[in-house]
Amino acid sequence: MTAIGITTPSLGSTPFGARSHSTRLRLTVRGRRVLAWMAALPAVVAVAIAMVSGGTALASRDDGAPVGSFETVTVSHGDSLWSIAEEVAPTADPRDVVDAIVRLNALDGVTLQAGQSLAIPAEYATGH
Repeated sequence: MTAIGITTPSLGSTPFGARSHSTRLRLTVRGRRVLAWMAALPAVVAVAIAMVSGGTALASRDDGAPVGSFETVTVSHGDSLWSIAEEVAPTADPRDVVDAIVRLNALDGVTLQAGQSLAIPAEYATGH
């Protein structure tokens, strides 16, 4: 039987008396700042592009109909959005009509004033 022996050099010994140095990266304060800035740069660029390109608004409705295609109705005493919706579009679901009127007129609530003019979307104004 033959025995095979494997020897490994010890960590402290180097050939021909050369010194072994372990390399360790040391960053100065300035180096850390530069590294942080380089890591954050893609996020800064993305936010800048989003701010520049996302600042415009579309002046159209969801279905692509041009703004301005509507008729107006003057609110009478005792009128509500529901009653106006039933009057201008008797065959449509009043909830959809009320929602379209609120969006088109940018109303904050459902309170109406007598004499107020409301824009009615063209798709519902044909029934009036």
